[in-house]
Amino acid sequence: MAEEKPNAPARAQYAIRRSPSPHPAGVHQVTEFQDPGYTIVGNHLTQHRSLSGLAIGLAAYIQSLPEGAPVDIRTLAGRFPEGRDRIAAALRELEAYGYLERVRQRTDDGRMVTRTISYNNPEATRARRAREAAAESKRRTAVEPPAPSPAPAPSSAPTSAPAPFPASSPSPSPSPVRQSPPARVAQAPSTPRLPEPATPAHHPPAAALLANLRRDDPRLLLSVRDIHRLTPPLAAWLERGATPEAVRRALTTGLPDTLRHPAALLAHRLTELLPPPLAATSPAAPTRARPAPLQTCDGCERAFRAPTPGRCRDCRNPAAERGAA
Repeated sequence: MAEEKPNAPARAQYAIRRSPSPHPAGVHQVTEFQDPGYTIVGNHLTQHRSLSGLAIGLAAYIQSLPEGAPVDIRTLAGRFPEGRDRIAAALRELEAYGYLERVRQRTDDGRMVTRTISYNNPEATRARRAREAAAESKRRTAVEPPAPSPAPAPSSAPTSAPAPFPASSPSPSPSPVRQSPPARVAQAPSTPRLPEPATPAHHPPAAALLANLRRDDPRLLLSVRDIHRLTPPLAAWLERGATPEAVRRALTTGLPDTLRHPAALLAHRLTELLPPPLAATSPAAPTRARPAPLQTCDGCERAFRAPTPGRCRDCRNPAAERGAA
């Protein structure tokens, strides 16, 4: 039997292969230095869970363009293989989530054009604008001179008792006592009563309109109590035929620089500017049809009037346009 050797080398063990990365099947980043000419895109856009891939790609492409570059649907359709319909749908997605804003403007020669504004971080832009508005309101409140205090009401001074006459002097002849006129009591002005609608059918849209006034001006942030108090008078406006857009303009146009009590200002305007009820029109009187709203063409982004979104007449009939040319 062979002698046991404790210093003999141990039997070779099988090595276990280990991957250098804990997730070998995932993505591997290879980062290289880039020359000037790149665009910084936030993860809130590239990893957005509600936007489609085409919308994310279009947003990144638009942010990489220089200032003033055309980004209408026709230009984007010529740049990418997707059609105009898919590109128009992707632009509407970006507009719904705040990454894109299309504003209709009238030029000096009277034409309606569409101006496109791209936001690389809409949440940060909204927060910055709110901070600037709050700082501007605070600054104006600080520099505003304090209101003069009302003068105190005149009060009759207490009359002192006359000094007694000496015993040696004769008593003076009685003189007529002059009575002071009674002081006028200042009456507080009666608070005007807020208008009320006949039925509560317009209460839900009125409450929603009041709650959304802060979107037009951050200073019009109302409490739940103020919204409950101002909902009936605003519903009276809607009951008398005023459109929500007309009511919003009446309440938000021409606000003072310093607004301390927004609920009181809104109550005053709802009471003083209440429109009269619509007069009953005779059946024989001709009714004037309202023009169709302005729409943005999905083909050329020109403004045209139509009841529903779509394409303008030139984009719907390209063959006729070429024949006329």
